[in-house]
Amino acid sequence: MFKFTLMTLLLNTLVFATNSNTNIDCKLQVTILYPSSSDIKIVITHDSNCTVSVEDLNQSINSKEHNISQREQKQTQKSKIDKMIFLAKSKIGSPYKYADKGPNSFDCSGFVYYLHKEHNISIPRTSRNQAKTTKKLKREEIQIGDILAFDTSKKGHVNHTGIYIGDSKFIHATSGKAYSVTTSKLDTGFYKDKFKWGIRKIKVF
Repeated sequence: MFKFTLMTLLLNTLVFATNSNTNIDCKLQVTILYPSSSDIKIVITHDSNCTVSVEDLNQSINSKEHNISQREQKQTQKSKIDKMIFLAKSKIGSPYKYADKGPNSFDCSGFVYYLHKEHNISIPRTSRNQAKTTKKLKREEIQIGDILAFDTSKKGHVNHTGIYIGDSKFIHATSGKAYSVTTSKLDTGFYKDKFKWGIRKIKVF
């Protein structure tokens, strides 16, 4: 009888084993099953010429599974942001209408509400409440997909929201000159000194 020590398990079903005897006639098979998205089941079969011991297998698999899960989650969240921005840009030119939340006309918070609702993300309906949902982000912390909060009336409270789309621009439904869904610059022009903070509802880990 030969004794193998299973040192490393690779998810492509390769097994590395060590033994001092080079004349080994032992058949070893590893089958990897996925009973659920968070579990891995490993079945090891062998003939009567060998025995198998497993060392540190759980730690190795848990680490691999954790890394895979994190990567998949990051990709899912990024995909959700990309889809949201695509939907937002498809609404450019849609008319502004007070108290409307889409799909064909919007007020500012209604537009932000609509974009999140279409991606199964729950947020408040009004801009003032949307700006209170999570930690406040400074300008340098803002990422694509974040909600931007503004005080356009300079009365000390948030009265306007939009979505950051990168390159110092955001998309929003404005009651200003465009009177529609449009894009505006964040760091220059009218909105530069009206910006208060950002809010992140979709986290990319």
